[in-house]
Amino acid sequence: MKLIFKIFIVTLLAVSSAHTNEIKVFDFTEKELSQLDVRKVRGSDNNTVYSIGSNENGNFLKAVADNAASGVGKEIKIDLNKTPYINITWKIEKDLPGIKENTKKGHDFAARVFVVKKTGATFLSNRAINYVFSSNNKIGYNSPSPYTKKSIDNVLASTKKNINEWVTVKANVKEDFIKFHDLDVNELDGLAIMSDTDNSKMKAIAYFQNIYFSSN
Repeated sequence: MKLIFKIFIVTLLAVSSAHTNEIKVFDFTEKELSQLDVRKVRGSDNNTVYSIGSNENGNFLKAVADNAASGVGKEIKIDLNKTPYINITWKIEKDLPGIKENTKKGHDFAARVFVVKKTGATFLSNRAINYVFSSNNKIGYNSPSPYTKKSIDNVLASTKKNINEWVTVKANVKEDFIKFHDLDVNELDGLAIMSDTDNSKMKAIAYFQNIYFSSN
């Protein structure tokens, strides 16, 4: 799906622990949400509704997409040589069963996290990996977006295995750029979150929490 973000530049600080370096991407506060760029997908009539909540593990972002598609994103600088792993905790309350996610008519995901590398002068030249919580495919399935081969959908979680429960996943972004794009990327340039249902005209409800990069 074609998704273009005007994104803010932010500085992220690494937090050291005894075993790993971690870079937190989002705080998921009301103030942060008001400052993030929200961009509706071209052709969609409605925006996904994002709101902040909290539980015993801290703040989270709730996304409700009802025949809607928009994302929230920021420009980030992540040194993938030091912190190549993305970690995502997320949950799907209402998924999108029965759609063919590798087709234009079914290219919707209840939850997805984009990582972006600038590879040219325009947004359209960027390369992306789209880490998704799939409603129909198994973990490990991947395919190019039906809208552009410069974005790869990679399933890290599936409602076939986990529905309405928190799941924490991890992926080596540096290795994935080599695998999917044949690019040895040293620095990541952007990240975005989205829940979208504009192609299927369905409704999805998802939650995102504790998104960070780590050394292992």
